[in-house]
Amino acid sequence: MSQTENTAGSTAGGTAGKRAASGAAGGGAYRPGYEVAAERILEYVVRAGLQPGDRLPTEKDLADEVGMSRTVVREAVKILSALGRLSVQKGRGIYVAEPEHSSWQQSLANFLPADLHQVDELFEFRRHLETTTAQLAAQRATPAQVKAVREAARQSTQAAHDDDIDAFTRADEAFHTAIATAAANTFYTATVDAVRRLQRQVTTIGLAGLAGGSLQVAATQHEAIAEAITAGEPTEAQALMAEHIDMTAQQFQREIWRRVIPHDGTGTPSSES
Repeated sequence: MSQTENTAGSTAGGTAGKRAASGAAGGGAYRPGYEVAAERILEYVVRAGLQPGDRLPTEKDLADEVGMSRTVVREAVKILSALGRLSVQKGRGIYVAEPEHSSWQQSLANFLPADLHQVDELFEFRRHLETTTAQLAAQRATPAQVKAVREAARQSTQAAHDDDIDAFTRADEAFHTAIATAAANTFYTATVDAVRRLQRQVTTIGLAGLAGGSLQVAATQHEAIAEAITAGEPTEAQALMAEHIDMTAQQFQREIWRRVIPHDGTGTPSSES
């Protein structure tokens, strides 16, 4: 392929990505091309009925399939590989990755992180799951586990104070994982980990650079949940966790709606299907 052709392909793919991301009337926010490409590749995998271990088209054919440039598709494949959705085997091609948790194979393989309905379902499940782990943690946490929960909450507060989204994301992961561990139930711990992997995909592909909810508010909620667990108050810990996840869900839903659903010039969702 000539340099002229390659440049033209990149420009066309990038333009297509911007149009798809911004909505029919320009009401949505710009999304980087790799986000759009990653979303389209996952949709292709589901649409084509590909299962773990199945091979995807070549990079060139995949770029044609999703209507993006090869450069953008290459970046999207790297991201999906890092997230455990694809496996790139040198000299062999691109494959659908084997899920790390076999019992979650179908849900992991078919999850679309920019699909509003699936994100709603994810948070609905997460609410039931993590309110239970918070309740159990308040009843079962050892002193060392309480210390881990409190330290993660403290780190999230510091990150919020510094307005450091990356540090906050790490602290948030540590906080929820510490609570799941303190629940002292292997299945809850494993399930919380799997659900948070899915949420990480939502953040990375659909909402890059966005932390769900206000950092300051979320950090304050972390501190309150940690205090309830420390005090051994399961009902309070459960209620505070429900409030925390509800707020996070509302933030994610609003942002996905704003970025993905086409709006007309007045900010009203377009009637086009």
